Amino acid sequence: MRKKIVAGNWKMNENLQEGVALAKEINEALVADKPNCDVVICTPFIHLASVANVLDSSIVGLGAENCADKASGAYTGEVSAAMVKSTGAQYVILGHSERREYYGETAEILKEKVQLALANGLKIIFCCGETLEEREAEKQNEIVKAELAGSVFHLSAEEWKNIILAYEPIWAIGTGKTATAEQAEEMCAYIRQIVAENYNQEVADETSVLYGGSCKASNAPELFTKPNIDGGLIGGASLKCADFKGIIDAWKK
Repeated sequence: MRKKIVAGNWKMNENLQEGVALAKEINEALVADKPNCDVVICTPFIHLASVANVLDSSIVGLGAENCADKASGAYTGEVSAAMVKSTGAQYVILGHSERREYYGETAEILKEKVQLALANGLKIIFCCGETLEEREAEKQNEIVKAELAGSVFHLSAEEWKNIILAYEPIWAIGTGKTATAEQAEEMCAYIRQIVAENYNQEVADETSVLYGGSCKASNAPELFTKPNIDGGLIGGASLKCADFKGIIDAWKK
């Protein structure tokens, strides 16, 4: 059975003290009312080591929002996969559209990051998704396929066990626009199909595919009933414990 997962992506929000307080609050809420899915919070780099100390890692996993495409060396300001791992984090988000768009991350750069993250024992939440223009031109399938082919489809089936995919239509991130549950399901089903084509059906059936893009407590129950949507990668709604828990609790409905 593939894992159901709700992962929070804090982005560039919360100072260290606020972040530790939020992590504590989420941890306490989930210890008191155990989730029916895996839960991960992905925080800014500076939070990781402090947040690791306040989480029950059997209930809430910890991830980084990025890592460097180099192992170590004279790369001022960069944070390596080994550094991320050393904080107690188990996951890293790679390929987020904001990194691709604002920081010029190409498929090749992401391929390097994927290799380094895996070499350091991190699980990867790998993002893919199309812009509004690409969706309107009906190119979403070829865009998503190219993003996966360029950065992760070279992995062995064994390495692939550490990959979680997140479909994030760029036109629905932070815009308040959500893909309909049908649109999200259609794309997640397509992603599963191309994983099967690249590996086999068994591998595809075991791959968790998350939906990200203005997912909140109000629409999560409908999204999570779809057979190919295995959870969510949550932005804004992961910054308030009650909102985040509302999405996690959608797995209990």
